[in-house]
Formats: sequence, C-alpha cells, structure tokens
Amino acid sequence: MKLAVVGATGLVGQEILEVMSERHFEFDELLLVASARSVGKTITYRGKDYEVIGMDDAVSRKPDIAIFSAGGGTSLEWAPKFEEAGSIVVDNSSAWRMSPKHKLIVPEINAGALRIDDRIIANPNCSTIQMVLALAPLHKAYNIKRVVVSTYQSVTGTGKDAVEQMMAEREGKTADMVYPHKIDMNVLPHIDVFLENGYSKEEMKMVNETQKILNDTNIKLTATTVRIPTMGGHSESVNVEFENDFDLVNVRKLLSEMPGVVVEDDPYNNVYPMPVNAHKKDEVFVGRLRRDESQPNTLNMWIVADNLRKGAATNAVQIAEYLVEHSLILA
Repeated sequence: MKLAVVGATGLVGQEILEVMSERHFEFDELLLVASARSVGKTITYRGKDYEVIGMDDAVSRKPDIAIFSAGGGTSLEWAPKFEEAGSIVVDNSSAWRMSPKHKLIVPEINAGALRIDDRIIANPNCSTIQMVLALAPLHKAYNIKRVVVSTYQSVTGTGKDAVEQMMAEREGKTADMVYPHKIDMNVLPHIDVFLENGYSKEEMKMVNETQKILNDTNIKLTATTVRIPTMGGHSESVNVEFENDFDLVNVRKLLSEMPGVVVEDDPYNNVYPMPVNAHKKDEVFVGRLRRDESQPNTLNMWIVADNLRKGAATNAVQIAEYLVEHSLILA
C-alpha cells in the first residue's frame, strides 16, 4: 500500500505522521508531499529519512491513499488529479465537505456509509467533529431539536504562524500579524471570514456539517466561534434541546459508551474537561453535564478535544484505517 501525506510540513501534516506512528498504521511506501518551497527538505519518520516531494511527482507515483492537509485551494486543484491517478483522497480542508457527491465522515458515526467508489472523502471541521461525537448517541436516544454552541478555539487551529504571533506577543516582541488584532491576553469572536448573514464561515460550517454528518436537516443549530490564546485543544459550551425528555444518568451512560468519548464530569471535585489535559490525546472529553433549568428537555455540556488530533489528524488516519480494513482502496 502506497500512502501520501500532502502538506506534510504543516502542523496537521506533522500531527498525521505522529498519529500514524502511534497507531502503527502500516504501508509499503510513504510519500511526503508539500509545496514547492518545501521540496527537497528531509523529514524523519520512524527513524527513516524521507525527502519531501512536489505535487506533480506525487500524482505520478499514484498513491493508494493521499491524506491532504494543505488548504482548500490546493485540494480543489489537486484532489481530482490524485483521484484520476487512482488514489483515494482523505481531505482535511473545507473544499469537499458540503458537496452532495462526497461523504463527510466521522468514523465512529458514519464510516459505514463509505463505498469503494468514494474517491474523495471529506474530513469535517475540527470544532464540528468533537461536538457531533457527543451529540450522535444523544440524538439517537432523544431526538435533537436545537443546538446552541459557543466555541473557545486554540490558536493552533490557525496554524504555525498564529502560534508564532501569540508567543511573540507573550514575550513582548513584534509579531507578524496573522489575526487582525493582538491574540495574547485577548479573545477574538472571529474565526474565518464573515458572511453576508453576519455569521462567520466557521460558524456556518458547524451548522451545515452537523446536519450532514447526523443525516438530519431538521436539527436547528446556531454557533458563535471564538479564538482564545491557548494551545492544546478547542473547548465548546453546548446547549441541546431534545424532542424527548432525558435522564442524566442515562446521558452519562450513553456518552461513556460512545467510542472516542470520555466523560469527565465531577465538578465538585474539580473534574471537568480542559484543553491542557486534552493535548496530544485522541479522545473527545465531555463534562459539566446538567439540565438547562430555563426550559424543558434541554441539556448543557462542555466538550473539549485536541483540534490537531481528533479534530484533524486522528480522524483522517481513522478514515484511512477503515479504507484499508474494509478493502476499499481497491479500485
């Protein structure tokens, strides 16, 4: 099996390699791919040095699977070329997520929908993935009517340059401005571009992707996405209204039994999810489970996950694992 990692020099690309190593993802040949400015660089993986190659070279080598983490524009241009060469593309960008012709996959929820003719597979947005993993078992049990989510998202979600801006500001140095404002000691209610309806693109991603992954366009969802000066993971305050009443004991049971979810819910002993504890972990952590006392059938919860892991790299590697395990890479 020939595997390509496209965008191998970026934050998510490096995380993909780390996750592959930890999960012992096996391949016969590894192609590390990046933009022209990175071609020729060397990356060491499992004790072996690999020279970074360019896109044309990678396509010509016809990998079985190509995991993309190189941005939407790159994916729109190059994913079809890899597909034409016989590759299956697992794409981390937003390029294909809402395409009716392409699946949007969180393996614990809907990997079973994948078929052998799915040649470009979309990885959801990081903030969506962690939320839907918690919502999925509850939706089956109680039928979600409406979700209100506010996010608290790490600077790592923007990339290396954003981390460098924050750390430079923290040291009192002049920084290249990735954000329109200072980020250290600040909070920006601004992730991605603003749309005509006043919402940001990130907020609308959460709305549309949640409905697609859970296969229910009747779920109403509104989001406010916020960048905060942290590293380690994204946090979310989620308020969920159900059609049917729920039992908190059963809610905890359903979440505890959901693959990929860990319940940390003992606030009286200061146990609740935090990004500092989620860092470098693949699970989604859920806590602060409590009824919304302002209206019936409504639950409050707090969800945290490492956005570079389950929010991006781990989810993509899990998709690749599923493709191999179920022999879906055979064209």
